[in-house]
Formats: sequence, structure tokens, C-alpha cells
Amino acid sequence: MPAPLKLLALLAHPDDETLGLGGTLARYADEGIETYLVTATRGQAGRFRDLKRGDPGHPGPVKLGEIREQELHAAARVLGVREVALLDYMDGQLDEADPRKVTSEIAAHVRRIRPQVVVTFAQDGGYGHPDHVAICQLASAALVVAADASRTDVAGAPHAAAKFYLMAWDERHWAAYQESFKKLVSNVDGVERQAKPWPDWELSAKVDTRAYWPTVWRAVQCHDSQVANYGTLGSLSPENHEGLWGWGTFYRVFSTVNGGRAREDDLFAGLRPTSS
Repeated sequence: MPAPLKLLALLAHPDDETLGLGGTLARYADEGIETYLVTATRGQAGRFRDLKRGDPGHPGPVKLGEIREQELHAAARVLGVREVALLDYMDGQLDEADPRKVTSEIAAHVRRIRPQVVVTFAQDGGYGHPDHVAICQLASAALVVAADASRTDVAGAPHAAAKFYLMAWDERHWAAYQESFKKLVSNVDGVERQAKPWPDWELSAKVDTRAYWPTVWRAVQCHDSQVANYGTLGSLSPENHEGLWGWGTFYRVFSTVNGGRAREDDLFAGLRPTSS
């Protein structure tokens, strides 16, 4: 019997799985593919509804982390995610963590889960968020470590993923995000990092998830502590919801099972059993 098909998402914060990959996770879970999630932080440094950290009524980083962990598990259940694993790093400080330690931890999860397909943020972190940039680098390194038989310090038998993708949002997707949320920027070291869409020709895969936008919206609502940050989502029309969550677009970093410049419509292209 062939090994079950598995998708692993390596992300930085609670709600990344829903806002970034919700439709894709929901579609593949519905198809019977096992979906897994590793999240590096608990989102402890974020807002609580419309309250900034330090404002009266904000629960503080420890309690907020507990709240957001519960929200993450609730959203993952809605999306059909089979398992959620949380690392224990501080929100906003992932790029300051020991890279060998984080990489080894992620690699151990890769070896344990043994996914064929792995997805993470792109190298620009979407809009320059340092945690998103860091998880891209750490996830990329972890795939190398997980496949290296000489790394006996990492738990589990070596495992090489067959395909590795980065989330790559095109101009239409970014326009919908910015209209629904706000100007997507990160201010880092005095520099404003602004979102920049990927050119359409750079997209390696475009996955149709239009049937799953209602599922994604239910998962979004699980992140109650963050809903105030989600702008006008609650008043969007079904058409605009579909515009936000209706497609998953990706850049293929590598594949050991297929190639070429033809755009994929399935992250598992080259991996599904063929009928005889």
C-alpha cells in the first residue's frame, strides 16, 4: 500500500494558517490528504481585539499566547488539519532564536510526519515581517537537515520531502488583501517594508480553492482576539470573500517528481497514484 499523501505547513503565528493557506489546507483535507501544521510562536506580542500591548484590558503576552493557541486549534479543526504542533518561540523574535536549535526542532517534525509536500512563507515574508522571513529560512534549512543521514542529533529517520513551495501572492490577491485589511507593511530597523505582489509568470502553481471560502471564513472567525485587525472582512460580499480565499498561489522551490514551466493546478502533481 502506498504511503498516504501528506502536506506540512511551516508557519510563524496563529492565523497564518487561515489567512495564508486556509483554502489550500481545507481543500486537501477534504480530498483525504493528511494536513499538518507547525507554528513557531503563539502570537504573544500581538494586539488583543483593538487593544495594543500595555493598554488597559490587554491580557498580556502570556495570557494572549494561551488565547491564541486555543484559537489556532479551533481554526485548524475547521480547516481539517490533522495535527498542530507549536514550537515555543517569542512572537516578533524568531529571527533572534538559535537557528541550529530551531532548524533541528523543525527537522524532527519533518522526519516524524514524513510529508511529501511542504509549504512556508516566501523569502520576503509576504510583507517583510521578520518572523515570516525567519520561518522561510529556518524551514528551508530544516528540509536539508531532515534529509541528511549524518544528522543523528535530530530525532527520527532521515526524510526528504518531494516538493517544497513558497506562498506567492499575485497582484489580484494583494489588492484584495489591502482593500480588506489595510496597507500591509512592516517597520523594521527604521525601514518600511511594504507588500509587493509576485509577477504572474513567476507562479509555479495555482490551486483552485473557490469551493472552500466559507470554510476559511469560519476559521477566520475562530481567531476572535485578532478580528479587530481584520478590517472590513465581516462586511465583504461572497464574491469578495471568494476573491480573497478562492485561489492558492505558490512558487515551487524544488520538486523531485516533476518540473518544467507549465503551471501546476495541484501541489501533489507527480505524486498521486496513477490508474493502471
